[in-house]
Amino acid sequence: MRLLFITDFTEQFPNRLLRGILRYSEESGEHWVVCRMPSAYMRQVGIRKVVDQAVQWHAEVVIGQFEPGDNYGLFQKKGMVVLAQDYIRKFPDIPNITADYRRMGAMAADRFIARGFREFAFFGNNGMCWSDERMEGFRDRLEESGFHGHIHIYEGRNRVSNLWFYDRKRLTDWLSGLPKPVGIMACDDNQASILVAACSVIGIRVPFDAAIIGVDNDEIVCSMTEPSLSSIDVDIERGGYESARLAEQMFREGNYVGRDIVLQPLSIVTRTSSNVMATRDTGIHSALEFINSNIDHKILVTDVLKHVPMSRRLLEQRFLKATGSTIYQYISRLRVDRFAQLLLETSDSIADIAARMDEPDPKNLSRRFQALKGCTPSAFRKQNLRKLGV
Repeated sequence: MRLLFITDFTEQFPNRLLRGILRYSEESGEHWVVCRMPSAYMRQVGIRKVVDQAVQWHAEVVIGQFEPGDNYGLFQKKGMVVLAQDYIRKFPDIPNITADYRRMGAMAADRFIARGFREFAFFGNNGMCWSDERMEGFRDRLEESGFHGHIHIYEGRNRVSNLWFYDRKRLTDWLSGLPKPVGIMACDDNQASILVAACSVIGIRVPFDAAIIGVDNDEIVCSMTEPSLSSIDVDIERGGYESARLAEQMFREGNYVGRDIVLQPLSIVTRTSSNVMATRDTGIHSALEFINSNIDHKILVTDVLKHVPMSRRLLEQRFLKATGSTIYQYISRLRVDRFAQLLLETSDSIADIAARMDEPDPKNLSRRFQALKGCTPSAFRKQNLRKLGV
């Protein structure tokens, strides 16, 4: 099968789709050959020229980041199967590689509510179905939960014609004017990284004044943002696998129309940008900041007390009121979450990860992990890597 893939390869999303296509190729025994074409090239030369090139290359399947006016039917007239990667809107007459965007928005809203936030904001792009629907899911879940009047949508959102430009002053003015602490959902990881950088410029502390969650779990963007970026992970590899299977069936059967491939959010990968409980108590802010900054190391309650000038009894009372858990419980949960993250991000053994986190007894860490996650570290790694198609 010869695939012409027309998309923006500056992001990890299409590359994760290709990993899923590769896995289908390996499992099905049907060898796939891929020609990658930047979507900017098609806009530059026009779709007719791209169709001519696809014919010369003998393409059988086209997956494209099409705009509403693109005549993708020209590919179909040449006998090619066409799928659309969500970009501006969905198409009614060809299969779309899309996602449950509203569920993603609701997931971010639920996380912020659970962390005690009472003010919320959304930062995204106007006129893009994936951004607009994430915003709607985020807003609707918050309104259902009684937070009318506490949702702040950035009105200077970029439009399709200029996604990489943003008005710095308008953005920083908006961020400065938000009530704090605030939980902000960005439409994707790129926009979330812009938010983090803007907060740094004007002295808004992430995550303590503004907690931020992106979408797609682009590990390069998330890890290179400072502080590291929390993000909703999506089963993109499965989407690639299912897209390849669908395209092959459509090609073999001729008249088979196919159906949309709907990607689902897997989980929120918690990193520093949202790893906090919302509170206006400056002493608790200081304690949380110390804990989050040192979570890779073994922390005792006495270490926190050295950092926060108040009695243990008073700190414990105020910490419990702000977070709903004791200092020990909070540290333990955070370290287990960090351990879970390292299980999926590395191939290191459980013992090696435990040593890296200053845990001298891997068995004790495993017992705490199982108590919180409901399964052993090995089972957790196996189950989640399978979901990711690894």
